[in-house]
Amino acid sequence: MEPADDAADPCRPGATVGQYYDRALREVVAAGISNGGYLVRWQLENHPDLYTRGVDLEGTLWTANGPNLFTFLPPAIRGYEQQSPELITGAGFDPKSDFLWDYHYTVYWKLTQRIYAAELDPSYTGSEADYDYARRPEAHKAIRRIALTGRIGRPLVTIQGTYDSLLPITQDSDVYAAMARRTGLHTYLRVEAGNHVDGLVDAHPDQLVPLVPLLQQAIRTPS
Repeated sequence: MEPADDAADPCRPGATVGQYYDRALREVVAAGISNGGYLVRWQLENHPDLYTRGVDLEGTLWTANGPNLFTFLPPAIRGYEQQSPELITGAGFDPKSDFLWDYHYTVYWKLTQRIYAAELDPSYTGSEADYDYARRPEAHKAIRRIALTGRIGRPLVTIQGTYDSLLPITQDSDVYAAMARRTGLHTYLRVEAGNHVDGLVDAHPDQLVPLVPLLQQAIRTPS
């Protein structure tokens, strides 16, 4: 948020913050990564009057009919456990990101599936690999409550890497960009060889590019 010198206007975004600091704000920028990126999208769809613009880095996409985490993580987990790269790429993951799959299976895939199933479909008791979203009406009902529509009311910049090995770009930001395109307010930056976490860039400096600097730049740069 950038302060302005004029007095706070109670009708402007950020009026409450402006009153606290005794000055108005030029901008109120919603920004977040992953689940935080989902919240940016949701806020600009549901409460755009509170913000001037938003930036989301690899925001999580929830849609009741898919794609969502429940449609692509179980087949990826199953593919890894069955040593079937075809199942993993069929779930939407870039085949060139295969050097990241060991890490993501061990650290992210099963844990993420388990956490969200416990929250959105708590009656499920099977394995992560066997989860079948098409047969889980409770999950459909829960996701309808949190689903995104793409109907943003403020400018939004979305950034995601093609090697994202938690939220495959083909099942996430590619889809959301198509959903938001009709608003004329969405800008999409698709980054070759970017992964979900920049912490792995040091481990694979010749194969990955960092994304957080792009997020920081987009926050600083007015639309």
